[in-house]
Amino acid sequence: MNINHNFQNVADSYLFSTIAKKVAEYQQENPKADIIRLGIGDVTMPLVPAVIEALHGAVDEMGKKETFHGYGPEQGYGFLKEALKGYYAQRGIELDGDEIFVSDGAKSDVGNILNLFSQDNTVLVPDPVYPVYVDTNIMDGRKILYMNANADNGFLPLPDPAVKADLIYLCSPNNPTGAVYSHAQLKQWVDYANENHAVILFDAAYEAFVGDKSLPRSIFEIDGARTCAIEFCSLSKTAGFTGTRCGYTVVPFDLESDGVKLNKMWLRRQTTKFNGVPYIVQKGAAAVFSDEGQKQSHQVIGYYKQNAKVIADALKELGVWFTGGEHSPYIWLQCPNGMASWDFFDLLLKEGNVVGTPGAGFGKNGEGFFRLTAFNDLENTRKAVERIKKVLSSLQAI
Repeated sequence: MNINHNFQNVADSYLFSTIAKKVAEYQQENPKADIIRLGIGDVTMPLVPAVIEALHGAVDEMGKKETFHGYGPEQGYGFLKEALKGYYAQRGIELDGDEIFVSDGAKSDVGNILNLFSQDNTVLVPDPVYPVYVDTNIMDGRKILYMNANADNGFLPLPDPAVKADLIYLCSPNNPTGAVYSHAQLKQWVDYANENHAVILFDAAYEAFVGDKSLPRSIFEIDGARTCAIEFCSLSKTAGFTGTRCGYTVVPFDLESDGVKLNKMWLRRQTTKFNGVPYIVQKGAAAVFSDEGQKQSHQVIGYYKQNAKVIADALKELGVWFTGGEHSPYIWLQCPNGMASWDFFDLLLKEGNVVGTPGAGFGKNGEGFFRLTAFNDLENTRKAVERIKKVLSSLQAI
């Protein structure tokens, strides 16, 4: 019996597990410390009333023989897919229901989609990058190329014609940097992918945070994307489903590789390896896209964006370079005085009792940077900002 030795090339600990361990050790040594977490991207606001009402209704249905639901369609119930079609149509994107696949979250599908592609494909990812893109490909043994995202290009790298890749990971609004691609920038990527017969794996998990109508929220707003892109979306951040679990992936009929339609392949994969998202959860998810659900969800997103503004305003006041925070729940800041990311993490934890995420955990280009999230409540965010200002001010005085 042989194991998959590619796993030996993956870091022993996932980034956020390392952070959790360090925070737990500090808390144990300092039990009275009032630690505020602005690190992991987990939400704190509850599910909105429209969703709760739908969930309760679905639970009641499951308690009656006449309305009970057993196994459902692996790719999602029609009522949710119709709601998603309407959501995309608001932005002029026409989808067929069979192009939409409901999942238990974007993270799962971002990894599982690799079942469709051979191990000899070359993968192109930005650096810094959401670790899941890298780790899942290392586990499969693929060659990974990194494109430099940095302050000079606004952490939004563009295609290099001299670099050839088969799979391209893009995330906008970006995790971890909060940067957002324009239509013109995404058009360059779509043209590159079509010219090179590559597939863009587009992570749109934070699309609902985009407030500027001139900025794209879906790769399918770009002409030509249907022949080169797959889009992954999640309700985790847009509707507070981090613990409820629901997302969706769009695989267009037009997307082919080696003469095979990837939509058909993904359907076969899902019907073989996935039993679908629970009916109750899908009823709650459908409520997100109702008029009332959208209104309530946007209010929650507005709350988080207010938190982001509180953080951003403080950094501007101190003259700290950062990106994100406007169309994203993430603020990506430059560590003070040339500090290393993990050194700043330790300093902020010990001197300010605030937890963030070291940029180095997202790749070599993340060294010297630090990510803060806007997902705590407003009171804690304001308290954390005052502590951060105190720590940064003390460093500036040195």
